[in-house]
Amino acid sequence: MKFIQDESTRVYRVSSRGQFSLPAATRHRWGIADGGQIEIFDLGDCAVMLPVGASSARRSLARALTAKRYAEHVRGIEDPDLRDE
Repeated sequence: MKFIQDESTRVYRVSSRGQFSLPAATRHRWGIADGGQIEIFDLGDCAVMLPVGASSARRSLARALTAKRYAEHVRGIEDPDLRDE
């Protein structure tokens, strides 16, 4: 799979204890600058991270990204360089 990095995409180093730091700008935008909680949706081959409190976004994401729908979308990608298999 080709990975295209833009301004909204960052690569983070994860410590041996599984830790990494969110940039200050992200923490401020999410309203967790002084500490807070995030929720991680484990989609198998990837994860989506949202601040806790974005309940409508979490519900929408959970409905939209079921494992079955994800697999269907991957099967529908015709370009082998973009397939996530």
